[in-house]
Amino acid sequence: MTWALDLDGVVWLGEDLIRGSAAAVTALRDRGERVVFFTNNSNKVVGDYVAKLERMGIAASSEDVVSSAQAAASLLRPGTTALVCAGPGVTEALDERGVEAVTSGPADAVVVGWHVEFDYGRLTAATAAVLGGARLVGTNDDATYPTSHGLIPGGGALLAAVAYAGSAVPEVAGKPNPAMVALVESRLGAVAHVVGDRPNTDGLLARRLGARFHLVLSGVTKESELPVDPEPDTVAPDLATLVAGQGSAAGP
Repeated sequence: MTWALDLDGVVWLGEDLIRGSAAAVTALRDRGERVVFFTNNSNKVVGDYVAKLERMGIAASSEDVVSSAQAAASLLRPGTTALVCAGPGVTEALDERGVEAVTSGPADAVVVGWHVEFDYGRLTAATAAVLGGARLVGTNDDATYPTSHGLIPGGGALLAAVAYAGSAVPEVAGKPNPAMVALVESRLGAVAHVVGDRPNTDGLLARRLGARFHLVLSGVTKESELPVDPEPDTVAPDLATLVAGQGSAAGP
């Protein structure tokens, strides 16, 4: 069976490995389970995610990682242009799709993703392109992003700024939206288990994939916020506890 794990808030927080997560992945694989990873964070190129997993003691290849940048690129036609208001992960995904990435001027689409370089200049360029008729695509609309120092603004906060300034309704590609569902199904096949820290993204994606949803409380969602919708099949403090079989069933 395939286990699909979110990265931020499940495997790591920023540059810090969440306690026991590497050993938990090893334990799943030792049981004969396939473990893959998906993320709404579009900032990094796939090779960077693979290298980070390897540094943290988790073997992975590029085939094991699905990102919202790839989902966003899948919405665009090869041969078109896209203004990138995002990190290098989006540029890489557009390149692979055959979409020309630009940073200013008119374009067929504007793609917005989480990146720390976002500033007034990038907002202005993205807004101008949208007002000029470009389609607005967001890699995700997560309001926040979990780090070891707490929550910071997520890709959805940046997307909201461009959408508001451009008077546009964005198309969102990442979890739990149809583009990500289609990408996961085509790349990974049937998924039996989804582990994540956000019910509104990971939980809904699990339901749309027909998978069990395991909520961990090591990222965005905290115990004080339970119960949540959709209701998870199990709740655990972290991935290690979940894999050890010490998570609790949700519901009464």
